Amino acid sequence: MNLIELCLLAAIWGASFLFMRVATPELGPIALIALRVGIATLVLIPALRTADARSQFRSKLWPLFVVGVTNSAIPFCLLAYSTLYLNAGLDSVLNATTPLWAALIATTLFQSPMGRLQALGLLLGLAGVVVLVSDMFGAGVKGVPLAIGAALFATLFYGFAVNYSKRRLAGVQPFVVAFGSQLFASIMLVPLALLAWPRDAVTPSTWACVAALGILCTGFAYVLFFRLVEHAGAAYAASVTFLIPIFGVLWGAMFLDERITPRMIAGCATILVGTALAIGKLRSMRVRAS
Repeated sequence: MNLIELCLLAAIWGASFLFMRVATPELGPIALIALRVGIATLVLIPALRTADARSQFRSKLWPLFVVGVTNSAIPFCLLAYSTLYLNAGLDSVLNATTPLWAALIATTLFQSPMGRLQALGLLLGLAGVVVLVSDMFGAGVKGVPLAIGAALFATLFYGFAVNYSKRRLAGVQPFVVAFGSQLFASIMLVPLALLAWPRDAVTPSTWACVAALGILCTGFAYVLFFRLVEHAGAAYAASVTFLIPIFGVLWGAMFLDERITPRMIAGCATILVGTALAIGKLRSMRVRAS
């Protein structure tokens, strides 16, 4: 059952890149993401149904604001912007570099030790990024380099948020963190979305993507993720990182006719192996096997 839920979560989060790719050109990054986090906030309101949850929320307003900005508002907007120029599959693969940045930030900002295997994993993961994007940089397509930078910058924010939340939100109920982060992301983005709202009427297909992003890819996905954390452990739930690019590439090819190239496969494989080394996955697998 845990494996089924893990694959379902990866399929849902992989689909988020597909929905952003479709909806961003019409709504724009800020308006789309404001709707996404706003809808997710409404879905997650039941997180505050107990007095203990409400007390935790009130006592952690500033850390929840920081996580909302760095784990949702800014990176979601950056990734949405990148889908204006990059296909959904490529974006999902770049998103898989998040654990690499999390490991690097843990070492540089939070003084966590880094072993040789972790350092090798970081270098290997970055080499995978170079392999993945080298063709696109060489093609000279306008907007692509900035879009790649935006996607990687988004994962850098994710990496910071992972480390920050571990230190400032330890012991807080996960659903409180999920609700609080989406609420503060909404508070930050809604005023900006009103200024950036599109002048033309929005098509039904775009509204369908907005609903899917907010309800399915954010609200329901958070519920599913934290259910996995509770039933199978945080490490198991975090392994969804390795499955998201598979579904992101698959959905892009199936529904948007995106091309899967050998270079994309090689870059994705290199990034995932590097990520596994950087977060100690391969080492822990070797220990269990011995």
